[in-house]
Amino acid sequence: MTASATSLANPKTQPGPASSPADTDKRRQILDGARDVFLASGFDGASMGEIAKAAGVSKGTLYVYFDSKDALFEALTTQEKRWLAEALFKLDSETSDVGGVLTQLGLTYLTEMSKPNHVSAIRMVIGATEKFPHLGRSFYEAGPACGIDRLTAYLDAQVAAGRLRAADTELAAKHFLHLCQAGLLTRLLFAAGDPPTEDQMKHQIAEAVRVFLSAYSS
Repeated sequence: MTASATSLANPKTQPGPASSPADTDKRRQILDGARDVFLASGFDGASMGEIAKAAGVSKGTLYVYFDSKDALFEALTTQEKRWLAEALFKLDSETSDVGGVLTQLGLTYLTEMSKPNHVSAIRMVIGATEKFPHLGRSFYEAGPACGIDRLTAYLDAQVAAGRLRAADTELAAKHFLHLCQAGLLTRLLFAAGDPPTEDQMKHQIAEAVRVFLSAYSS
């Protein structure tokens, strides 16, 4: 899994532009409660009754905002994943220091990817996807695909500026994000070791940037 942000573990939720302040607050309240229940019980183990109780609302109010558990789960995962992708992939295309921009992105990206709550959230989405494939697609499109698109646009700008050679920039974006992970997320998903230390992440990202620039510098 490539891009991503602290999905369910992130405390911020982004309201739709048409929401009133009252609706926004109530919706956020529900999503906050749902996050706690989903992380504690998983998708299959969570119930709308438990979510209503955790959110401090009645089941009737809960169903006004979300007509099913999978609709609530999809709203929570995609909304927060989209927020994380947008927050992580704000890249300054004007600076000539491509290595510096990629290093900062890589460190922030790897820090978020390795957080225990983020790893738990990905496991939960993968588990739910077997029964509800659309949840997995929505999660991917809101997070990883959004991050790849933003990094691709940044790389396109660097190619146009002559700082990187002409290439398949979408593939190059995927290359960079996979270099940043270098098997780390897979290891964490299988609980095969602890999250990396700060020094380990710095080393991994420095190598990712070095390898990437050796391949794509003009």
